[in-house]
Amino acid sequence: MAKARALDRRRKSVKNIRKITRTMELIATARFKKAMDRSVAARDYTRQLAKILENIGGVGADAAHPLLESRPTKKAAVLVLTGNRGLCGGYNSNIVRQSVALLGQWRSEQVPARVSVSGKRGISALRFRGVDIAERYSQFEDKPEFAAVAPIGQAYLDAYTSGAIDRLDVVYTKFHSIAKQEAVTETLLPLAPPQAGGGAVKGKLASDEYDFYPSAESILEEILPASFLSRLFKCFLDAAVSEQVARMVAMKAATENAGGLIKSLSRQYNRARQSQITGEIMEILGGVEALKK
Repeated sequence: MAKARALDRRRKSVKNIRKITRTMELIATARFKKAMDRSVAARDYTRQLAKILENIGGVGADAAHPLLESRPTKKAAVLVLTGNRGLCGGYNSNIVRQSVALLGQWRSEQVPARVSVSGKRGISALRFRGVDIAERYSQFEDKPEFAAVAPIGQAYLDAYTSGAIDRLDVVYTKFHSIAKQEAVTETLLPLAPPQAGGGAVKGKLASDEYDFYPSAESILEEILPASFLSRLFKCFLDAAVSEQVARMVAMKAATENAGGLIKSLSRQYNRARQSQITGEIMEILGGVEALKK
């Protein structure tokens, strides 16, 4: 009887856990859809800014700008984007592994790196590994706001312009589709110089699509910082949507595994209960036979 009761208690416990994982899966699914819409909208905006930069390059604009200046890396900055919560498969561990490899590379090249981390999971993991974290951010959830990201980006712009850093790498999970997300290291500073693309003909593109006023150079002064901030914001958005996808997949797998475990426990419980009933019947029959004698 004790074994049947233990199996029944365990089965009820697994059922309660399945309810939790199923609820978390539904919540992650709803958040994923909203986060993906925001990520796609930001991607279109970022692509349009990149197109404008290509068009400026296509008319032969002078691309000299501090943000485009590539120099030897003597001081690096690394921004790591993780989540505040777990239960999302290997999402956080993949980012931590990628960032540790990058920091090891800078260490081998004797380049000091200023590390900033977004997400409680990344903060605790890197701190456990002895990484000195300069800035910690834990306010970003599934809906990062541009107003919150812009001051971080502006600080990096000022640091790069002043020479306090020579390079900025962002380690995050890039969102390609619901079936593919990958941990990547993306260099945001220095910016890539604008190039003519898409078959643009130098000296002809402005009259075809744009009139620059007062000049292409002055527009470049405005577009380059905006392009950097939009790309940085896109990294935060991609990280948010990838986290929700990872949690959705992990909770779906957990729910399915719980269902399989419940079936297994139910079979074991039925066998134990049947064995118990059979034993009780045999005891009763034995008692009856004893009374006949």
